[in-house]
Amino acid sequence: MPSSWPNITKKDKSWIPIIWLGYLVFFMFHPVLDHVGVKEWILTIVALAIFLPLYFGYFRLACPWNRLTLLGMVLLGIVYAPLNAGAVGFFIYAASFLPFSFETEGPALLGVLAIMATVAIEWRVLHLNNWFLFVGCFFSAVSGSSSIYFAQRNRNLEKLQHAHDEIENLAKVAERERIARDLHDVLGHTLSLIALKSELAGKLLDRDLNQARREIRDVETAARDALAEVRQAILGYRAKGLSAEFKQAQSTLQTAGIQVDVQSYPVQLPASQESVLSLALREAVTNVVRHAAARRCSLRLEQVKGDCLLDISDDGRGGEHIEGNGLRGMRERIESMGGTIHRDTSRGTRITIRLPVADAIESEPEIPIGMHLPVAQSRQKEPV
Repeated sequence: MPSSWPNITKKDKSWIPIIWLGYLVFFMFHPVLDHVGVKEWILTIVALAIFLPLYFGYFRLACPWNRLTLLGMVLLGIVYAPLNAGAVGFFIYAASFLPFSFETEGPALLGVLAIMATVAIEWRVLHLNNWFLFVGCFFSAVSGSSSIYFAQRNRNLEKLQHAHDEIENLAKVAERERIARDLHDVLGHTLSLIALKSELAGKLLDRDLNQARREIRDVETAARDALAEVRQAILGYRAKGLSAEFKQAQSTLQTAGIQVDVQSYPVQLPASQESVLSLALREAVTNVVRHAAARRCSLRLEQVKGDCLLDISDDGRGGEHIEGNGLRGMRERIESMGGTIHRDTSRGTRITIRLPVADAIESEPEIPIGMHLPVAQSRQKEPV
């Protein structure tokens, strides 16, 4: 079937061509009205027996093979025009279908003009009546030009539908990637915390049973929080803000025996940007705990000339330049909001994130969150 055939359902395409066979009635006028003999009736039946396979073959064959059926219709019109003036309908059928077998308007227009020229030449050579010339050329021109318009419109609709399908597919891929990044960020952080606390509880079982019990309770709480966070991630919600994420990051680092220096100044952020920075902070802290082998870690959040600056640095091994899925997802999120992320591994690891804040308001620095905590507690290294 032609690729640019009108946009109708597959079920409709099976019966609509049958309706268009009604135009063959003009080919039957001569043998019926003129009471022709057996010979002419046989020739008429032979013509129909040849035309019908060509007609239905056009709908079944793909381009460019269906053009052969149109050529057969034109040849049939040339052969039968001297015997039956109604054979001009074969030229009109060919002119109507021809534009749908080409991908551009130019070749289709040339094909329709060629059919009209064929009608005119046969009229001139065989001295057929003027009605044959008028009907053949006029209706071939009208049906052919209208088919050129509809064929081009259908091609444009197909391209639009293809683009729509492609956009929908890309949106699905992007959504799957977003969910994968969210689950990695949520589960990677929480499972690291559970693993650390479980290891700590195991070491405390023989030394401090009460402390071990508290750590086990923390593991249970973290597991429940992880389940809630997974549900929120699936629904696309993020309940925690940056302040809560900083506190959670500090607790995670302290549990891993890493000294923490937290400085967080108030920054006015939209919910979407706060969510992205929260996930970035969570991923960075998770990497420090898992891979850095650090003794100290510094977390800093401030607003600088309309940009939100988040800085996470540690004194660990550094030197690793390959980005994993988590860091790559972090970079994609930040850059999608017009921000930048810089990673320096020459001395430990330092990740600096700059995110432009819409309608940012410059404010004087206030007391950092980390300074509200007892200094001894924020610097103290717990036993591992």
